[in-house]
Amino acid sequence: MAPVLERGDPDWLHLAGDERVVWESRPHVVAMGKEVPIATALVLVGFVLALWSATSGVSSLLTLAGVVLILAGGVLALVRYVYWTNTRYVITTGELYKKRGVVSRDVVQFRLERVQNTSLEQSVLGRLLGYGELTVYTAGSGEPELTFERVPQPGKANRILSGELGGNVEVDRDPSTARS
Repeated sequence: MAPVLERGDPDWLHLAGDERVVWESRPHVVAMGKEVPIATALVLVGFVLALWSATSGVSSLLTLAGVVLILAGGVLALVRYVYWTNTRYVITTGELYKKRGVVSRDVVQFRLERVQNTSLEQSVLGRLLGYGELTVYTAGSGEPELTFERVPQPGKANRILSGELGGNVEVDRDPSTARS
């Protein structure tokens, strides 16, 4: 995936003089969660209810209920979509970034030189759908510093990160065995 930060650098991304983005992504579409299928079902039920009650002369209350279901489903889907589109993962030639938030913003940023090892984890479903978790550990910490959750093509992201680290980092498939 080519970097998609095409309209200039966002205000949360602080690139040094010769630093450049080498990989950028948002979470896999499954990160929108079960709310999107639920929202879709609400919209469909709302349409069926509104159309049936409007055309068969049944109570206008049922038509109103259908419209309310359509609106509720639309708002639910929109909220999940906006949250998903406002989560970004970025690897530059010098730093890692994880940005979340719509109204308030949370940006985790640290230098690549602090990375000691990485962990790539994929469930069976993640392997089938093409997503996983890329976790980064830093020197002196046994706890993960940063996790890119449900990242699409996690192997590619891990290879790019390892390339930027110059191969001097341990890549582990099981975070419980990561050394600090």
